[in-house]
Amino acid sequence: MFYYETNEYMVRQQTKMVSNLEQAINGEYSAIQCYAKLAEMAPSDMAKERIREIRNDEKRHLKVFSQLYTSLTGNQPKPKITEECPDNYKKGLDFAFKDEQQAVDTYLTAADEATNWYVKDAFRRAAADEQNHAVWFHYLMTTTK
Repeated sequence: MFYYETNEYMVRQQTKMVSNLEQAINGEYSAIQCYAKLAEMAPSDMAKERIREIRNDEKRHLKVFSQLYTSLTGNQPKPKITEECPDNYKKGLDFAFKDEQQAVDTYLTAADEATNWYVKDAFRRAAADEQNHAVWFHYLMTTTK
């Protein structure tokens, strides 16, 4: 009986990790698309550069999460856009700020739930980056006229 319960628990944990990775992959993919749009709309070279740097971090997160997903499932992820990016720069910054803050909470929860140390570490590192991104988006929001 114990073996069955342990195996069932491990399957549930694995399923949850894969689900969290799928959510993260879609979120990062959506952010990459949105931040390309925001960088084009940015009013200054500094803002464009900062958004591009954030976008590069999101690309790195997507790569790491995708590699972990593939190692756990044996399949390549199929990212999709799950949130539409606003067409207005200020609304886009507000959207990005809120999205980054939500990602921090989501990633910290996913890290706590993960049983695989590589997955746990990837979510914690990404959460730290997302918090930094939120600070930058807040700065851009407050300095944009």
